[in-house]
Amino acid sequence: MQREDIEELSIQEQFEQIIATEDKLAIRDFLDDQNIADVAELINDYPDYEAQIIANLSIHRAASTFKILDFPTQKRIVADLPSFKTAELLNELQADDRTDFLEDLPKEVLRDLIKLLDPEERIITLSLLGYPDDSVGRLMTPDYVYVYEHNSVAEVFQIIRKYAKNTETIDVIYVINDKGQLMDDLRIKEFILASPDKLVNELMDERVIALKVTDDQEYANQVFKMNNRVALPVVDDNNVLLGIITIDDILWVAQEEFSEDMQKMGGTVALNEPYLEMPLFKLFRKRVGWMIVLFLGEMLTASAMSAFEDEIKKAVVLALFVPLIISSGGNSGSQASTLIIQAMAVGEITIANWWQVLRREILSGLMLGSVLGLIGFIRVAVWQQFTDIYGEHWFFVGATVGVSLVGVVLWGTLSGSMLPMILKRLGADPAVSSAPFVATLVDVTGLIIYFSVAYLFLQGLLL
Repeated sequence: MQREDIEELSIQEQFEQIIATEDKLAIRDFLDDQNIADVAELINDYPDYEAQIIANLSIHRAASTFKILDFPTQKRIVADLPSFKTAELLNELQADDRTDFLEDLPKEVLRDLIKLLDPEERIITLSLLGYPDDSVGRLMTPDYVYVYEHNSVAEVFQIIRKYAKNTETIDVIYVINDKGQLMDDLRIKEFILASPDKLVNELMDERVIALKVTDDQEYANQVFKMNNRVALPVVDDNNVLLGIITIDDILWVAQEEFSEDMQKMGGTVALNEPYLEMPLFKLFRKRVGWMIVLFLGEMLTASAMSAFEDEIKKAVVLALFVPLIISSGGNSGSQASTLIIQAMAVGEITIANWWQVLRREILSGLMLGSVLGLIGFIRVAVWQQFTDIYGEHWFFVGATVGVSLVGVVLWGTLSGSMLPMILKRLGADPAVSSAPFVATLVDVTGLIIYFSVAYLFLQGLLL
């Protein structure tokens, strides 16, 4: 088949044609002509060839492709590659990308792969793996360009030419002193526009923003967002520059945090690995804990119902509205908790804003409850005209339903909005105050509110 004919086919069709030839040189030329994202898509589309694709790429492109694949795919590729290819790949990866892959492996596999690293890369990797989970230290790369304040602009460019080849980014150049302490970070634009004989200290404004090596990755995400940076320096407690963290790493963190929060908000423990890759029993263990907690919570609903057994016997009509009452409270609580958790996750609100949130949710709860309460009363009034199901005291039954909805929706809104902030204050993850958890809490208290209002309105009439 002519090259022109092949180019008219889709990438997948071209790949199938070329892979069938078993011509390693043609396969490599084809793969090296594709965008990294297209190569990653081929790996996902043809899992039987995933290791072969990586092995036939130039080593730099192989590392660039490998780092954007999901973890299960990375793990399979490394297992299938020859040892020398695995060593090439791991040594070519940026330190932060390599650490991100290695940290999730079983210890025995990690030990074997660490042995494949060059001595210098091994030291760097072990130091990064020594930082706490979810800390900035696990994400940083020690490959960056630094200069001293006494360097001239001309010397800076000589340093860039000499050392920047293996760095992840040269958009920002870091200024340190003789003790290795961070003094400033300057965009490369500042050097490009300056005269060659100008000194670095003449360009410095010392308005540097840095992360601590032990800072939480989620906090780093907020700092990037607020400061519009492509890279940030990472320092220790003595302000010694240890590495940098780049925006591409933070984007992966944001995606992982979002997935984790969504899973927690659904009433389960964070999975930390793809759903289809997780063993069934492990998935069961992740879910069963919260299911038991929620089930025990719902058992309190039965206890609350039994406490008002006499009232229900006297006015059976009250039982008709129990699902309506508790579902409305649960819905309002779920809405509020979801809004607050999301707002806290993106930094729109903090614990310090609790009073503002409380005031807004009181007003929101009253307005929402009033709308639902009015609809509930109208429902009773309309049904009464056609069925007489609520008897001569239908007005008070309707008032009970209407006022109860105001109280239950208000309570649900307050619970859903305040619980995430309370958990955050106690050092827990706000996402665990999930919609199912809030709904269970409001179910029990909603019944108490409903029957208390019923007793107030119907005492001496039906009760």
